[in-house]
Amino acid sequence: MKKLYILIAIGCLTGFTGCKKYIDVNQDPNRPTSVQEALILAPVELEISTSVMGSGGVSSTIQEYMQVMALNQVAPNSGTYLMYNGDMDGDWGNIYVGCLNNLVNLTKMAQADGKTNYSGISKILTAYCLATATDLWGDIPYSQAFQGTTNLTPAYDTQQSIYTQVQSLLDAGIADINKKSTIVPGNDDYYYSGNMSKWLKLAYTLKARYYMHLANAPGTTPAAQAQLALTALNNGMASNDDDFKMPYTGTAGTENPWQQNFLPVSTFVLGDTFVNGLQQRNDPRLSKMVAPAVQTGLYTGRQNGLTAIGSLEAYSIPADFYAGAGAYNYLVNYSEALFLKAEATYYISGYATAAPYYVAGVKSHMTKLGVSDADAATYLASRTLSSTNGLQLIMEEKQIADFLLLENFNDWRRTGYPKLTKVLNALSDIPRRVLYPQVEITSNPQPAQSAKLTDRVWWDTK
Repeated sequence: MKKLYILIAIGCLTGFTGCKKYIDVNQDPNRPTSVQEALILAPVELEISTSVMGSGGVSSTIQEYMQVMALNQVAPNSGTYLMYNGDMDGDWGNIYVGCLNNLVNLTKMAQADGKTNYSGISKILTAYCLATATDLWGDIPYSQAFQGTTNLTPAYDTQQSIYTQVQSLLDAGIADINKKSTIVPGNDDYYYSGNMSKWLKLAYTLKARYYMHLANAPGTTPAAQAQLALTALNNGMASNDDDFKMPYTGTAGTENPWQQNFLPVSTFVLGDTFVNGLQQRNDPRLSKMVAPAVQTGLYTGRQNGLTAIGSLEAYSIPADFYAGAGAYNYLVNYSEALFLKAEATYYISGYATAAPYYVAGVKSHMTKLGVSDADAATYLASRTLSSTNGLQLIMEEKQIADFLLLENFNDWRRTGYPKLTKVLNALSDIPRRVLYPQVEITSNPQPAQSAKLTDRVWWDTK
Protein backbone atom coordinates (compact mmCIF):
# COMPACT_ATOMS: atom_id res chain seq x y z
CA MET A 1 0.00 0.00 0.00
CA LYS A 2 1.25 3.45 -0.80
CA LYS A 3 2.76 5.43 2.03
CA LEU A 4 0.48 8.12 3.35
CA TYR A 5 2.76 11.05 2.74
CA ILE A 6 -0.22 13.27 3.41
CA LEU A 7 0.37 12.54 7.10
CA ILE A 8 3.50 14.64 7.08
CA ALA A 9 1.66 17.44 5.39
CA ILE A 10 -1.15 17.24 7.90
CA GLY A 11 1.34 17.35 10.76
CA CYS A 12 2.91 20.47 9.30
CA LEU A 13 -0.44 22.11 8.65
CA THR A 14 -1.76 21.53 12.13
CA GLY A 15 1.44 22.90 13.58
CA PHE A 16 0.66 26.31 12.11
CA THR A 17 -2.90 26.69 13.34
CA GLY A 18 -1.85 29.45 15.70
CA CYS A 19 -0.80 31.80 12.88
CA LYS A 20 -2.74 35.03 12.51
CA LYS A 21 -5.49 35.04 9.90
CA TYR A 22 -5.23 37.79 7.36
CA ILE A 23 -7.74 38.52 4.60
CA ASP A 24 -9.92 35.49 3.94
CA VAL A 25 -10.30 36.26 0.26
CA ASN A 26 -6.60 35.62 -0.27
CA GLN A 27 -6.75 32.07 1.18
CA ASP A 28 -6.59 29.20 -1.29
CA PRO A 29 -9.30 26.68 -0.30
CA ASN A 30 -7.18 23.92 -1.85
CA ARG A 31 -4.31 24.67 0.55
CA PRO A 32 -5.91 24.74 4.01
CA THR A 33 -3.95 25.97 7.01
CA SER A 34 -5.91 23.72 9.37
CA VAL A 35 -7.83 20.47 9.09
CA GLN A 36 -10.65 18.84 11.01
CA GLU A 37 -10.01 16.07 13.52
CA ALA A 38 -11.58 13.47 11.24
CA LEU A 39 -9.05 14.24 8.53
CA ILE A 40 -6.19 13.44 10.91
CA LEU A 41 -7.66 10.44 12.71
CA ALA A 42 -8.34 8.29 9.65
CA PRO A 43 -4.88 8.46 8.04
CA VAL A 44 -3.14 8.05 11.41
CA GLU A 45 -5.11 4.89 12.11
CA LEU A 46 -4.17 3.56 8.69
CA GLU A 47 -0.53 4.49 9.23
CA ILE A 48 -0.42 2.62 12.54
CA SER A 49 -1.81 -0.57 11.03
CA THR A 50 -0.06 -0.49 7.68
CA SER A 51 3.33 1.14 8.22
CA VAL A 52 4.07 0.39 11.89
CA MET A 53 2.35 -2.95 12.39
CA GLY A 54 2.59 -4.66 9.05
CA SER A 55 4.36 -3.18 6.02
CA GLY A 56 7.74 -4.79 6.42
CA GLY A 57 10.56 -3.11 8.28
CA VAL A 58 10.66 -3.66 12.01
CA SER A 59 7.37 -5.59 12.16
CA SER A 60 8.79 -8.27 9.88
CA THR A 61 12.26 -8.20 11.44
CA ILE A 62 10.78 -8.97 14.86
CA GLN A 63 8.92 -11.94 13.38
CA GLU A 64 12.28 -13.20 12.12
CA TYR A 65 13.75 -12.87 15.62
CA MET A 66 10.77 -14.87 16.92
CA GLN A 67 11.35 -17.42 14.09
CA VAL A 68 7.80 -17.00 12.85
CA MET A 69 8.99 -15.65 9.50
CA ALA A 70 12.04 -16.33 7.37
CA LEU A 71 13.65 -14.68 4.37
CA ASN A 72 14.18 -16.87 1.33
CA GLN A 73 17.59 -15.28 0.87
CA VAL A 74 21.18 -16.33 1.42
CA ALA A 75 22.49 -15.62 4.92
CA PRO A 76 23.67 -13.32 6.39
CA ASN A 77 20.51 -11.26 6.46
CA SER A 78 18.10 -9.74 8.95
CA GLY A 79 17.03 -13.24 9.97
CA THR A 80 20.56 -13.99 11.18
CA TYR A 81 20.57 -10.72 13.15
CA LEU A 82 22.26 -8.50 10.60
CA MET A 83 21.12 -4.92 11.12
CA TYR A 84 22.53 -1.48 10.35
CA ASN A 85 21.36 1.68 12.06
CA GLY A 86 20.05 2.99 8.76
CA ASP A 87 17.68 0.02 8.53
CA MET A 88 15.54 1.62 11.23
CA ASP A 89 15.26 5.09 9.67
CA GLY A 90 11.91 4.37 8.04
CA ASP A 91 10.37 2.75 11.11
CA TRP A 92 11.42 5.63 13.35
CA GLY A 93 9.88 8.07 10.87
CA ASN A 94 6.67 6.06 10.64
CA ILE A 95 6.18 6.16 14.40
CA TYR A 96 7.40 9.69 15.11
CA VAL A 97 6.37 11.64 12.01
CA GLY A 98 3.51 9.59 10.64
CA CYS A 99 1.91 8.73 13.98
CA LEU A 100 3.07 10.49 17.14
CA ASN A 101 3.52 13.97 15.68
CA ASN A 102 0.05 13.89 14.13
CA LEU A 103 -1.50 12.44 17.27
CA VAL A 104 -0.01 15.22 19.39
CA ASN A 105 -1.52 17.76 17.01
CA LEU A 106 -4.85 15.89 16.96
CA THR A 107 -5.00 15.92 20.76
CA LYS A 108 -4.34 19.68 20.92
CA MET A 109 -6.94 20.42 18.28
CA ALA A 110 -9.61 18.16 19.77
CA GLN A 111 -9.10 19.58 23.23
CA ALA A 112 -9.35 23.13 21.92
CA ASP A 113 -12.56 22.25 20.06
CA GLY A 114 -14.07 20.38 23.01
CA LYS A 115 -14.24 17.14 21.02
CA THR A 116 -13.35 14.89 23.93
CA ASN A 117 -14.03 11.61 22.13
CA TYR A 118 -11.42 12.53 19.55
CA SER A 119 -8.94 13.63 22.20
CA GLY A 120 -9.62 10.42 24.14
CA ILE A 121 -8.93 8.25 21.11
CA SER A 122 -5.85 10.29 20.28
CA LYS A 123 -4.41 9.84 23.76
CA ILE A 124 -5.03 6.09 23.67
CA LEU A 125 -3.33 5.80 20.28
CA THR A 126 -0.46 7.99 21.50
CA ALA A 127 0.07 5.63 24.43
CA TYR A 128 -0.02 2.65 22.07
CA CYS A 129 2.56 4.15 19.68
CA LEU A 130 4.75 5.45 22.50
CA ALA A 131 4.83 2.03 24.18
CA THR A 132 5.64 0.40 20.84
CA ALA A 133 8.57 2.76 20.34
CA THR A 134 10.04 2.36 23.82
CA ASP A 135 9.70 -1.43 23.70
CA LEU A 136 11.72 -1.43 20.48
CA TRP A 137 14.39 1.15 21.34
CA GLY A 138 14.34 1.75 25.11
CA ASP A 139 14.95 5.40 26.00
CA ILE A 140 13.28 7.70 23.47
CA PRO A 141 12.37 11.38 23.06
CA TYR A 142 8.94 12.46 24.26
CA SER A 143 8.71 15.19 26.89
CA GLN A 144 10.90 17.56 24.82
CA ALA A 145 9.77 16.28 21.42
CA PHE A 146 7.20 17.68 18.95
CA GLN A 147 8.27 21.29 19.46
CA GLY A 148 9.24 21.92 15.84
CA THR A 149 12.18 24.24 15.30
CA THR A 150 12.01 25.31 18.95
CA ASN A 151 13.92 22.19 19.94
CA LEU A 152 15.52 20.10 17.20
CA THR A 153 17.57 17.98 19.63
CA PRO A 154 15.18 16.80 22.34
CA ALA A 155 16.73 14.84 25.18
CA TYR A 156 15.68 11.22 25.59
CA ASP A 157 13.31 10.21 28.38
CA THR A 158 14.11 7.04 30.28
CA GLN A 159 12.01 4.00 29.51
CA GLN A 160 10.76 4.02 33.08
CA SER A 161 9.41 7.55 32.67
CA ILE A 162 7.92 6.68 29.27
CA TYR A 163 5.94 3.88 30.90
CA THR A 164 4.61 6.35 33.46
CA GLN A 165 3.53 8.59 30.58
CA VAL A 166 1.88 5.67 28.79
CA GLN A 167 -0.34 4.87 31.78
CA SER A 168 -1.13 8.57 32.29
CA LEU A 169 -2.15 8.93 28.65
CA LEU A 170 -4.44 5.91 28.88
CA ASP A 171 -6.03 7.29 32.05
CA ALA A 172 -6.50 10.68 30.36
CA GLY A 173 -8.01 9.04 27.30
CA ILE A 174 -10.46 7.12 29.48
CA ALA A 175 -11.39 10.31 31.33
CA ASP A 176 -12.01 12.18 28.07
CA ILE A 177 -14.29 9.47 26.69
CA ASN A 178 -16.20 9.33 29.96
CA LYS A 179 -17.16 12.98 29.49
CA LYS A 180 -19.79 11.60 27.09
CA SER A 181 -19.44 14.16 24.34
CA THR A 182 -22.15 13.98 21.69
CA ILE A 183 -19.57 14.49 18.94
CA VAL A 184 -18.53 10.96 17.99
CA PRO A 185 -16.29 9.76 15.13
CA GLY A 186 -17.91 7.84 12.33
CA ASN A 187 -16.32 6.35 9.23
CA ASP A 188 -13.11 8.25 10.02
CA ASP A 189 -12.56 5.73 12.84
CA TYR A 190 -11.52 2.62 10.93
CA TYR A 191 -11.08 0.52 14.05
CA TYR A 192 -14.33 0.94 15.97
CA SER A 193 -16.50 3.29 13.86
CA GLY A 194 -16.94 5.61 16.82
CA ASN A 195 -18.02 2.92 19.31
CA MET A 196 -16.62 4.60 22.40
CA SER A 197 -17.42 1.64 24.65
CA LYS A 198 -14.98 -0.45 22.63
CA TRP A 199 -12.33 2.28 22.85
CA LEU A 200 -12.69 2.20 26.64
CA LYS A 201 -12.27 -1.59 26.69
CA LEU A 202 -9.16 -1.26 24.52
CA ALA A 203 -7.66 1.35 26.85
CA TYR A 204 -8.13 -0.85 29.91
CA THR A 205 -6.72 -3.88 28.08
CA LEU A 206 -3.67 -1.85 27.05
CA LYS A 207 -3.22 -0.75 30.66
CA ALA A 208 -3.12 -4.42 31.66
CA ARG A 209 -0.68 -5.24 28.86
CA TYR A 210 1.74 -2.53 29.92
CA TYR A 211 1.44 -3.38 33.61
CA MET A 212 2.48 -6.94 32.77
CA HIS A 213 5.43 -5.73 30.70
CA LEU A 214 6.88 -4.51 34.00
CA ALA A 215 6.32 -7.74 35.93
CA ASN A 216 10.07 -8.19 36.34
CA ALA A 217 11.19 -4.58 35.95
CA PRO A 218 13.43 -3.03 38.62
CA GLY A 219 11.44 -2.04 41.68
CA THR A 220 8.37 -4.13 40.83
CA THR A 221 7.13 -7.65 41.53
CA PRO A 222 5.06 -9.99 39.33
CA ALA A 223 2.31 -10.16 41.96
CA ALA A 224 2.00 -6.38 42.29
CA GLN A 225 1.89 -5.82 38.53
CA ALA A 226 -0.53 -8.72 38.16
CA GLN A 227 -2.97 -7.14 40.59
CA LEU A 228 -2.87 -3.87 38.67
CA ALA A 229 -3.49 -5.77 35.44
CA LEU A 230 -6.43 -7.73 36.85
CA THR A 231 -8.05 -4.55 38.11
CA ALA A 232 -7.74 -2.99 34.66
CA LEU A 233 -9.05 -6.11 32.93
CA ASN A 234 -12.30 -5.85 34.87
CA ASN A 235 -13.14 -3.14 32.34
CA GLY A 236 -11.23 -4.63 29.42
CA MET A 237 -12.24 -6.57 26.31
CA ALA A 238 -15.14 -8.93 26.87
CA SER A 239 -15.49 -10.83 23.58
CA ASN A 240 -13.97 -11.29 20.13
CA ASP A 241 -16.22 -8.46 18.99
CA ASP A 242 -13.95 -6.09 20.92
CA ASP A 243 -10.85 -6.93 18.85
CA PHE A 244 -8.80 -3.89 17.84
CA LYS A 245 -8.41 -4.52 14.13
CA MET A 246 -8.01 -2.68 10.85
CA PRO A 247 -10.26 -3.60 7.90
CA TYR A 248 -8.93 -3.71 4.35
CA THR A 249 -11.04 -3.87 1.20
CA GLY A 250 -8.51 -5.93 -0.76
CA THR A 251 -8.74 -3.76 -3.86
CA ALA A 252 -5.58 -2.42 -5.51
CA GLY A 253 -3.84 -0.06 -3.11
CA THR A 254 -5.92 -1.11 -0.11
CA GLU A 255 -4.59 -4.62 0.57
CA ASN A 256 -3.82 -6.03 3.99
CA PRO A 257 -0.13 -5.22 4.62
CA TRP A 258 0.75 -8.81 5.51
CA GLN A 259 -0.51 -9.93 2.12
CA GLN A 260 1.93 -7.44 0.63
CA ASN A 261 4.76 -8.73 2.84
CA PHE A 262 4.33 -12.29 1.59
CA LEU A 263 4.15 -11.49 -2.12
CA PRO A 264 6.91 -13.27 -4.12
CA VAL A 265 8.76 -10.00 -4.60
CA SER A 266 9.31 -9.74 -0.84
CA THR A 267 10.72 -13.31 -0.46
CA PHE A 268 9.20 -13.72 3.03
CA VAL A 269 7.79 -17.11 4.01
CA LEU A 270 6.86 -18.68 7.34
CA GLY A 271 9.61 -20.03 9.57
CA ASP A 272 9.94 -23.71 10.33
CA THR A 273 10.03 -23.15 14.09
CA PHE A 274 6.48 -21.81 14.03
CA VAL A 275 5.04 -24.19 11.42
CA ASN A 276 6.67 -27.27 12.91
CA GLY A 277 5.42 -26.33 16.37
CA LEU A 278 1.81 -26.31 15.18
CA GLN A 279 2.30 -29.68 13.48
CA GLN A 280 4.05 -31.33 16.41
CA ARG A 281 1.23 -30.35 18.76
CA ASN A 282 -1.47 -31.46 16.30
CA ASP A 283 -2.90 -27.98 16.57
CA PRO A 284 -6.22 -27.77 14.68
CA ARG A 285 -5.39 -24.15 13.82
CA LEU A 286 -2.62 -25.22 11.45
CA SER A 287 -4.80 -25.26 8.34
CA LYS A 288 -6.61 -22.10 9.46
CA MET A 289 -3.43 -20.08 9.96
CA VAL A 290 -1.00 -21.55 7.44
CA ALA A 291 -1.37 -22.08 3.70
CA PRO A 292 0.32 -25.26 2.44
CA ALA A 293 3.25 -24.89 0.08
CA VAL A 294 2.06 -24.53 -3.51
CA GLN A 295 4.74 -26.91 -4.80
CA THR A 296 4.12 -29.82 -2.45
CA GLY A 297 0.82 -29.23 -0.68
CA LEU A 298 2.67 -29.71 2.63
CA TYR A 299 2.99 -27.37 5.58
CA THR A 300 6.64 -26.41 5.29
CA GLY A 301 8.43 -23.52 6.92
CA ARG A 302 11.92 -22.33 6.00
CA GLN A 303 14.76 -22.57 8.46
CA ASN A 304 16.22 -19.20 9.33
CA GLY A 305 19.88 -18.78 8.41
CA LEU A 306 20.18 -21.09 5.42
CA THR A 307 22.93 -20.29 2.91
CA ALA A 308 20.93 -21.46 -0.12
CA ILE A 309 17.80 -20.11 -1.76
CA GLY A 310 14.85 -22.43 -2.22
CA SER A 311 11.78 -22.16 -4.40
CA LEU A 312 9.24 -19.81 -2.84
CA GLU A 313 6.54 -22.28 -3.80
CA ALA A 314 8.20 -24.88 -1.56
CA TYR A 315 7.34 -22.93 1.60
CA SER A 316 4.20 -22.00 3.47
CA ILE A 317 2.85 -18.49 4.00
CA PRO A 318 0.00 -17.34 6.27
CA ALA A 319 -3.51 -18.39 5.22
CA ASP A 320 -6.00 -15.82 3.99
CA PHE A 321 -7.47 -15.26 7.47
CA TYR A 322 -4.34 -13.28 8.36
CA ALA A 323 -2.76 -12.49 5.00
CA GLY A 324 -5.56 -12.33 2.46
CA ALA A 325 -5.78 -9.09 0.54
CA GLY A 326 -9.03 -8.22 2.30
CA ALA A 327 -8.15 -9.66 5.72
CA TYR A 328 -8.26 -7.72 8.95
CA ASN A 329 -4.99 -6.72 10.57
CA TYR A 330 -5.42 -7.65 14.25
CA LEU A 331 -3.51 -5.28 16.55
CA VAL A 332 -4.92 -6.18 20.00
CA ASN A 333 -7.38 -9.01 20.54
CA TYR A 334 -9.69 -10.43 23.16
CA SER A 335 -7.65 -13.63 23.40
CA GLU A 336 -4.69 -11.56 24.58
CA ALA A 337 -6.85 -10.07 27.32
CA LEU A 338 -7.71 -13.59 28.53
CA PHE A 339 -4.07 -14.70 28.46
CA LEU A 340 -3.09 -11.57 30.38
CA LYS A 341 -5.69 -12.55 32.97
CA ALA A 342 -4.34 -16.10 33.02
CA GLU A 343 -0.75 -14.93 33.51
CA ALA A 344 -1.67 -12.41 36.19
CA THR A 345 -3.78 -14.97 38.04
CA TYR A 346 -0.93 -17.49 37.79
CA TYR A 347 1.43 -15.09 39.60
CA ILE A 348 -1.06 -14.43 42.38
CA SER A 349 -2.94 -17.70 42.83
CA GLY A 350 -1.15 -20.42 40.87
CA TYR A 351 -1.80 -22.54 37.80
CA ALA A 352 -5.09 -24.14 38.89
CA THR A 353 -6.83 -20.80 39.35
CA ALA A 354 -5.32 -19.49 36.10
CA ALA A 355 -6.43 -22.53 34.06
CA PRO A 356 -10.00 -21.36 33.21
CA TYR A 357 -8.69 -18.10 31.73
CA TYR A 358 -6.04 -20.00 29.80
CA VAL A 359 -8.64 -22.37 28.36
CA ALA A 360 -10.91 -19.45 27.51
CA GLY A 361 -8.03 -17.72 25.71
CA VAL A 362 -7.35 -20.75 23.52
CA LYS A 363 -11.04 -21.26 22.81
CA SER A 364 -11.65 -17.62 21.91
CA HIS A 365 -8.91 -17.75 19.30
CA MET A 366 -10.06 -21.10 17.91
CA THR A 367 -13.65 -19.85 17.70
CA LYS A 368 -12.52 -16.87 15.66
CA LEU A 369 -10.69 -19.18 13.26
CA GLY A 370 -13.64 -21.57 12.93
CA VAL A 371 -12.19 -24.53 14.84
CA SER A 372 -14.90 -26.92 16.09
CA ASP A 373 -15.60 -27.33 19.79
CA ALA A 374 -14.64 -31.02 19.56
CA ASP A 375 -11.27 -30.28 17.99
CA ALA A 376 -10.63 -27.56 20.54
CA ALA A 377 -11.41 -29.94 23.41
CA THR A 378 -9.12 -32.65 22.02
CA TYR A 379 -6.28 -30.17 21.68
CA LEU A 380 -6.73 -28.67 25.14
CA ALA A 381 -6.73 -32.13 26.69
CA SER A 382 -3.11 -32.43 25.56
CA ARG A 383 -2.19 -28.94 26.79
CA THR A 384 -3.24 -28.97 30.44
CA LEU A 385 -1.61 -26.54 32.87
CA SER A 386 0.44 -27.92 35.74
CA SER A 387 2.78 -26.63 38.41
CA THR A 388 5.76 -27.19 36.10
CA ASN A 389 4.46 -25.88 32.78
CA GLY A 390 1.93 -23.20 33.74
CA LEU A 391 3.67 -20.05 32.56
CA GLN A 392 5.20 -21.79 29.53
CA LEU A 393 1.87 -22.98 28.13
CA ILE A 394 0.15 -19.66 28.79
CA MET A 395 2.82 -17.79 26.84
CA GLU A 396 3.06 -20.37 24.05
CA GLU A 397 -0.67 -20.20 23.45
CA LYS A 398 -0.65 -16.42 23.69
CA GLN A 399 1.97 -16.30 20.93
CA ILE A 400 -0.30 -18.26 18.62
CA ALA A 401 -3.28 -16.00 19.35
CA ASP A 402 -1.04 -12.95 18.83
CA PHE A 403 0.21 -14.24 15.48
CA LEU A 404 2.36 -11.66 13.63
CA LEU A 405 2.25 -9.13 16.49
CA LEU A 406 5.22 -7.29 18.00
CA GLU A 407 3.82 -8.21 21.41
CA ASN A 408 5.29 -11.71 21.16
CA PHE A 409 8.80 -10.23 21.21
CA ASN A 410 7.98 -8.40 24.44
CA ASP A 411 6.59 -11.57 25.99
CA TRP A 412 9.63 -13.63 25.00
CA ARG A 413 12.01 -11.06 26.48
CA ARG A 414 10.19 -10.83 29.79
CA THR A 415 9.29 -14.52 30.32
CA GLY A 416 11.66 -16.56 28.16
CA TYR A 417 8.72 -18.20 26.33
CA PRO A 418 8.33 -19.52 23.77
CA LYS A 419 11.75 -21.11 24.12
CA LEU A 420 14.07 -20.14 21.28
CA THR A 421 17.64 -20.91 20.30
CA LYS A 422 19.64 -18.67 18.01
CA VAL A 423 19.31 -19.44 14.33
CA LEU A 424 21.72 -21.14 11.96
CA ASN A 425 24.69 -18.90 11.04
CA ALA A 426 23.64 -16.31 13.62
CA LEU A 427 25.86 -13.25 13.86
CA SER A 428 25.14 -12.83 17.59
CA ASP A 429 22.84 -14.04 20.33
CA ILE A 430 19.13 -13.45 19.72
CA PRO A 431 18.54 -9.66 19.66
CA ARG A 432 16.67 -8.09 22.55
CA ARG A 433 15.98 -4.73 20.90
CA VAL A 434 16.56 -2.94 17.61
CA LEU A 435 19.20 -0.33 16.78
CA TYR A 436 18.59 3.40 16.94
CA PRO A 437 18.14 4.86 13.44
CA GLN A 438 21.06 6.51 11.70
CA VAL A 439 19.02 9.61 10.89
CA GLU A 440 18.46 10.16 14.63
CA ILE A 441 22.09 9.48 15.52
CA THR A 442 23.16 12.08 12.96
CA SER A 443 20.63 14.78 13.79
CA ASN A 444 20.18 14.25 17.54
CA PRO A 445 23.10 12.32 19.08
CA GLN A 446 22.32 10.83 22.51
CA PRO A 447 24.24 8.45 24.81
CA ALA A 448 21.55 5.77 24.55
CA GLN A 449 22.18 5.36 20.83
CA SER A 450 25.28 3.25 21.43
CA ALA A 451 23.04 0.30 22.41
CA LYS A 452 23.70 -3.02 20.66
CA LEU A 453 21.09 -5.50 19.46
CA THR A 454 21.79 -7.80 22.39
CA ASP A 455 21.55 -5.09 25.06
CA ARG A 456 18.47 -5.25 27.26
CA VAL A 457 15.93 -2.47 27.66
CA TRP A 458 15.18 -1.26 31.21
CA TRP A 459 12.32 -3.64 31.96
CA ASP A 460 14.06 -6.67 30.39
CA THR A 461 15.88 -7.98 33.45
CA LYS A 462 17.78 -11.25 33.60
